[in-house]
Amino acid sequence: MSIGHTLLGLLETGPRHGYDLKRAFDEKFGHDKPLHYGQVYSTMSRLLKNGLVEVDGIEAGEGPERKRYAITDAGVTDVVQWLATPEKPEPYLQSTLYTKVVLALLTGRDAHDVMDVQRAEHLRLMRSLTERKRKGDFADQLICDHALFHLEADLRWLELATARLGKLAKEVNG
Repeated sequence: MSIGHTLLGLLETGPRHGYDLKRAFDEKFGHDKPLHYGQVYSTMSRLLKNGLVEVDGIEAGEGPERKRYAITDAGVTDVVQWLATPEKPEPYLQSTLYTKVVLALLTGRDAHDVMDVQRAEHLRLMRSLTERKRKGDFADQLICDHALFHLEADLRWLELATARLGKLAKEVNG
């Protein structure tokens, strides 16, 4: 996820302080990985330097001065271009799980054990996401569906690879 573009998009709804940007980001996108304040302020500094945001006001407070940021026309253009650019699909051609299976076969270990442990972890996470989806709002349901569909694809691969372990073992150890 592009944190800079996400913060710019949030600023399109109106000027905000760094604290408000962090809170909005965490509420909408950071359920599993909230932003650190340092990440917000370093990103805002970079966006300011690149002319994508401007300081809309400075307020004195009990602590340090609070800058209110606003998106510039260049920032809006940047967000529009980012939204129109498709994300590169991840082909997973360098899968850590595949590497573990091949190494288990190469070293004489039971690759079925590797697959079983991974399958159990996928199912555990799927149960957790299904519960989160059941209790969540619509946005939470959509993000959980996205993750669940990827996990289902991984499980299909695990089943296929498990069925082909004998052939893979012959090829790897050939």
